[in-house]
Amino acid sequence: MAAALSGRCGFFVEKKKRFCKMTVAIGKVFCGEHAIMEEGSSRRIPCPLDPKHTVSEDKLDKHLKKCNSREKAKPVYYVENINSGSTDGETLQQVSLSERSRAELQSLLDKLKSAVTGLQCDVEDSVLSHPVLQEELDNPKNGDSAHKHLKQQSSLLGHLEALGLLGRGRCFVEFGAGRGKLSHWIHEALKTRDQPQACDDLQLLLVERSSTRFKVDGKHQDTGVQFERLQVDIQHLDLSKVQLLRQKRLPLVGVGKHLCGAATDLALRCLLETPRGRGEAEPPRKRLKTSEPDPADAAPPGSDPGLAPVLGLAVALCCHHRCEWRHYVGQQFFLQRGLGAAEFSAFCRMSSWATCGLGATNQGRAPRGGDDNEDEEEEHAPAEETDAVSGFLSAGERERVGRLCKRLIDGGRLHFLQTRGFHGKLARYVNSQVTLENVVLTAVPSAPS
Repeated sequence: MAAALSGRCGFFVEKKKRFCKMTVAIGKVFCGEHAIMEEGSSRRIPCPLDPKHTVSEDKLDKHLKKCNSREKAKPVYYVENINSGSTDGETLQQVSLSERSRAELQSLLDKLKSAVTGLQCDVEDSVLSHPVLQEELDNPKNGDSAHKHLKQQSSLLGHLEALGLLGRGRCFVEFGAGRGKLSHWIHEALKTRDQPQACDDLQLLLVERSSTRFKVDGKHQDTGVQFERLQVDIQHLDLSKVQLLRQKRLPLVGVGKHLCGAATDLALRCLLETPRGRGEAEPPRKRLKTSEPDPADAAPPGSDPGLAPVLGLAVALCCHHRCEWRHYVGQQFFLQRGLGAAEFSAFCRMSSWATCGLGATNQGRAPRGGDDNEDEEEEHAPAEETDAVSGFLSAGERERVGRLCKRLIDGGRLHFLQTRGFHGKLARYVNSQVTLENVVLTAVPSAPS
């Protein structure tokens, strides 16, 4: 076993089969997290605010005053559960597939086949690219993982370009931004055009609930572009109260790379159901007595008196098994088909069959792709289910059923977009060797009839 690096912690992390990489103080052998291993050191206990890290027991009071997990004042754009959807309805007890009988599973399959009748379940291949990433794609120093993410980002930019959404004079809102690589490439694509320094008509707003390491934000501090990050859960984000969006009121474009599970529904509601600028308690505005229409009534789809209109969106979908009925924007779509929360919960679990690698049908494929974070594998891991249906459906049939479940769930999202005046579309934006979660949801305002 190799020795610890100079100036690094001497604690061997058994789970990772390597030494801890944290730096140590002069004359110390272990980092603060593993200082308990040194003789004479005080006992370390889990932090009461966040048990993921520890603190010296005799310094607990001091730590609680500066811990990053302490309660902080909420920003003005934080409105609790504003994008959560309806909280009415039944509260379901979750039932795993392994707990269901064959008769129940067959009943669910019959309901699924009936529900998808008439739906366009075939998703067309549309693998695009953008020249701004070509140099990085050709760079041999990029490993397989980096190359995989670059292909996805290149295709997403290609789709934005094809829809006429990739341009200046707008604000790109990246949901689930992670390190911010997608916004980075959007900026790179736009600054290389006619006037590379004239970026004052471009805004990039990154939304990410967790604190992320190795962010690319610092690369855009001196470029003139407005590049801002909000650390907030999409569930609680009121875009109408974000100061950046109210300054110039640039039209909005929503983007996201592998927006996991319910986050897609939260983002759609956040983008297209932002509350009006008037307070909720304020009475409805009186209609004008003149023959001219009220300007607010003539606003484009998704617009808001405090915000500019939504020009469109492009979101790579991911992890349908992590969707939740209370957040789902397609509830009406399900109810119209005689389905409810119970069926939705079951179909979400069954959707993991499309990507969880059951049997020979998935052998040799690349692992599923998520965002560029170290916690990617854990966050985007498929739902674990005991293989109770091994004798009921073959591996190939399970994969086909899983894809039908995904398409049905996405069908509800397309229906939601249609009711908001948008034309939505699903497409495979990269091949399955890059990622099994290879479907992008795009939408632009519907053409007037």
